[in-house]
Amino acid sequence: MRVLMLSDFYRPLTGGVEVHVEGLSRALVGRGHQVTVATLHTQGLPQDEVLDGVRVRRLSSAVRHVPGLYASLGRPWAPPFPDPMLARAIGKIVEEAQPDVVHGHDWLARSYFPAHRRGSTAFVTTLHYYTLSCARKDLLYQGAVCSGPGVGKCLRCASAHYGVAKGSIVAVGNWPFSRRELRATDSVIAVSHATARGNGIADDDSRCAVIPNFLLELGESGSEVEPYLDCLPQRPFMLFVGDLRRAKGIEVLLAAYRDLPDPPALVLLGDVGPETSTDLPPGTHILSGWPNRAVRAAWERCLFGVLPSIWAEPFGLVLLECMAAGRPVIASRIGGIPEVVADGETGVLVDPGDANGLARAMNRLVADPGHRETMGEAARVRARMFGAEQIVPRIEAMYREAIARRRAKIRAAP
Repeated sequence: MRVLMLSDFYRPLTGGVEVHVEGLSRALVGRGHQVTVATLHTQGLPQDEVLDGVRVRRLSSAVRHVPGLYASLGRPWAPPFPDPMLARAIGKIVEEAQPDVVHGHDWLARSYFPAHRRGSTAFVTTLHYYTLSCARKDLLYQGAVCSGPGVGKCLRCASAHYGVAKGSIVAVGNWPFSRRELRATDSVIAVSHATARGNGIADDDSRCAVIPNFLLELGESGSEVEPYLDCLPQRPFMLFVGDLRRAKGIEVLLAAYRDLPDPPALVLLGDVGPETSTDLPPGTHILSGWPNRAVRAAWERCLFGVLPSIWAEPFGLVLLECMAAGRPVIASRIGGIPEVVADGETGVLVDPGDANGLARAMNRLVADPGHRETMGEAARVRARMFGAEQIVPRIEAMYREAIARRRAKIRAAP
């Protein structure tokens, strides 16, 4: 098959979706498919290159030139509606590549709508976030899990999150184009049951399947990761990986860490932002800008992982990275996390926002190496359930179903 991936970001930018899209693209190439990735252009990167057999096309957007709408903070942005420049560029790529399947992974995929309306290519959507139901994509409202959408409520929330101009446009634009995305999609993949529910996907929607993210085997780490690993503490440490912001539970984690008696070091590995606390307890280390291969190597050196999110994580690929390294993980009982972590077996689940409960769980794993090792081995075994050899064939099956549905629609059209 010829597959066109549409992903807002791609290597060398890193994050859960980026790692998944790269892993899926490389796995599909390894299975004999032709894969092109269309993504947003980032300054300093080539517009067209081939990485590990995957052709990567980086595109410029029109919203980039609108004052007050585009604020990169180091990354570009795709709107939740078709962007004229992106739509033209994607249309040209479709004409050139003649894909059998277009696979969208975020809002960039909505700039494919004009080309999709004119063509017969199957369209598949993977829901990595709550993009259909939330302008913020995270179902958070005033620091807590949102109880449900409302016109005024969403406008206020998006404006507070993005700024008034951008937030209003995003909130208003997301409503109609979420519905259009569902109408256009031949097959829907949700990375967890929690993600499907949070996006309002009906239980009886035959187009939808829950297919989790997966980890691609990277092989042995080479000398290129050593400079990163040299930055890790020499003494034992706990590891958090992710953006250092409130939704990821950073404030809860720091509060819990302060309560630990004589704790090991705490490494926070992720991007620093306006929400990142500057009041760090002794023993805390912040490291940023690591490639995924170095992050995977860091998991193998930690005592255990910590992911105390207060938002409903749709999946949490870092959980799999930690477990695949043979390390248990302490995480929040929220969103899709319980679908990955077996509580009491491969890790410990605590209530989101419960600093005391988090501190107790951390203290227990620190104090009991035997329990930690047993959980780590169970975690390694469970992580194999999320390997490419188990997951990629299921995605290929969704592609075939989408192609069949698209052909049936064309035959049924008047």
